[in-house]
Amino acid sequence: MNAKVIYTGGLQFVGESGSGHAVVMDGTPDVGGRNAGMRPMEMLLVALGGCTGMDVASVLTKKKQSFTGLEVSINGEKAEEYPKKFTAITLEFVVKGKGVSEEAVRKAIEISMEKYCSVKASLLSDVTWSYRIEEI
Repeated sequence: MNAKVIYTGGLQFVGESGSGHAVVMDGTPDVGGRNAGMRPMEMLLVALGGCTGMDVASVLTKKKQSFTGLEVSINGEKAEEYPKKFTAITLEFVVKGKGVSEEAVRKAIEISMEKYCSVKASLLSDVTWSYRIEEI
């Protein structure tokens, strides 16, 4: 899996995934951005919600639960000091449908959080880096 981000001016970057999709990231005007895209930390919350949401939807479908909607609200509390990482993240799942089993929903969320959601698991992963300078 791979991705890259390309600088487009100000604080704006376009992130491109190896699967061929793109997303715009930007900062607020007060720090030099144009407010033309999500902040990277917002994208982290969206990625977590999307990852676990896909897991839960898949598990509920396999358990033959007739849900008609699934929404995940994600809230992150950030530290005041740099690197201003998330100190707490809470998720609220809202499952819509008729006759959906509370037990099935609880188990689907638990299995996502404990086993399947790679974004959640990656929040504790090591990150390595390198760099190069290209003369133009």
